[in-house]
Amino acid sequence: MDPEARITSLDRKQALAAQRTVTKVLWVHNGGPWGTWSRPEFCAKGYFASGFSLKIEGRQGKGDDTALNAIRLKCRKGHNSPNTGGTIWAHEGRWGQWSSTINCPSGKRFVGFRLQVEDRQGKGDDTAANYVRFRCRRVNGGATNRIGTKGMWGQFGAWSHNCPRGSAICGLKVKIEKPQGKGDDTALNNVKFYCCTH
Repeated sequence: MDPEARITSLDRKQALAAQRTVTKVLWVHNGGPWGTWSRPEFCAKGYFASGFSLKIEGRQGKGDDTALNAIRLKCRKGHNSPNTGGTIWAHEGRWGQWSSTINCPSGKRFVGFRLQVEDRQGKGDDTAANYVRFRCRRVNGGATNRIGTKGMWGQFGAWSHNCPRGSAICGLKVKIEKPQGKGDDTALNNVKFYCCTH
């Protein structure tokens, strides 16, 4: 197993506190290099992520760009339930504004993702992660839909694996760089999502 896909002891502890059973950790190869990982956050038991909004800093001209600063997930009951369970986010950078929420088609939940990341810019202005897209599917399987647009800089990497049948994305943690003062800020660099059963 790739080390990035391991369920750590902290992951297990946080999942247990939220009464969630993690079946898989979803990750991608192209995350940014800066920052430290946050604690995991989970939707309440029986809820899965079905919508997202992003906190993005717009173009700063000659100022310091950071692009993606946070990812917020909207939690909804499994299957076709309309009941919502609020929103979760693992850590929030200080710059930018929240976008409107983009939702899966009715009855579908997030099961995979891909990340848009700008490569290192050398002496230029680094932004790292810029945007995330998701795959939606019914918890018990079936066809997938892709949702999301794109950010300002960088390229999308490959799609992550999908959550196993019978599970969907229920939580996340992010790799985020703290403010650098007069240095080059990048804010959010990477993200991992957790697949859970009911």
